[in-house]
Amino acid sequence: MSKPVVPVAAVIPTRNRPAVLARMLHSLKQQEVLPAELIVVDASTDEATKMTVAAFASDPACADCRVIWLKAERLGAAVQRNQGVARATQGIIGFFDDDILFEPECLQRLWRAIDSDSALGGVNAMITNQRYLPPGLASRTLFCILAGQRSPTYAGRVLGPAVNLLPEDADTLPEVVPVEWLNLGATLYRREALPQPAFRPFFTGYSMLEDLALSSEIGKRWKLANVRNARIFHDSQPADHKADAAALSRMELVNRHYVMAEILKRRSLSDYAKLALWELFQSAVGLVQQRGGPQFWRVMYGRIMGLRDIFFAKPSRSGG
Repeated sequence: MSKPVVPVAAVIPTRNRPAVLARMLHSLKQQEVLPAELIVVDASTDEATKMTVAAFASDPACADCRVIWLKAERLGAAVQRNQGVARATQGIIGFFDDDILFEPECLQRLWRAIDSDSALGGVNAMITNQRYLPPGLASRTLFCILAGQRSPTYAGRVLGPAVNLLPEDADTLPEVVPVEWLNLGATLYRREALPQPAFRPFFTGYSMLEDLALSSEIGKRWKLANVRNARIFHDSQPADHKADAAALSRMELVNRHYVMAEILKRRSLSDYAKLALWELFQSAVGLVQQRGGPQFWRVMYGRIMGLRDIFFAKPSRSGG
């Protein structure tokens, strides 16, 4: 029997991870409702992912879900998502990662939340294995400096130099919690809230922090919220783009600076001082955790290259 659908076009970028995608699609198929459209933008080098998508589409439960497989025109999470959005016909655009697992009623609860409040531009699911934890003294002090004020919690906030903190999961909170940014694990946006294109050309390759950039831009005009009882598990998997610690470190710094300066318009000396403080803190944590091993020095090399990109050259991050 075919499952009911909600007017959502779900866009999923993927590359060479058919088994991972299959698990994600299986968990989606267990949902009480399905998206009206499922658009998989595939940068794989073989046909395995296409066959995985075809198997999902052929299931009788998915009969009312229009499944579209697209060969990626360009490689990169952001550009693949843009390609998917261009083919979507629904008023709500969903962005799903290929390595998440949906918990019961997740999509239905996301849909109900955004449908019930016309001022909401976007909502996302709670990631059960990635959430805000009460900070220790050092982190709490740092957050206070970055935010410019003391707060009972910094969950879901974007502090100072585009430091984005995960939402909090506590029974004392309402089911729908206002936040300042949304990640893209399982997220719904109103199509009218999306910029054109949704993701800026600046974000290439792994496209680190593209979720922060998009939601920060939308958050200037719309409300954003985390739907606590819509839940997913992020089954993060190894991938080529995650193997080079220096490239990831470089991209993270350059992209964070871009969000800080170009989207949040935080360009004062104080903002740059806070960015430097954040990077020093991250380096100190890495030094302690990795005891100055090879991985730590790869990360530090990436940060040095990132500084060069920001101040002296155009960034080169085609693959990370």
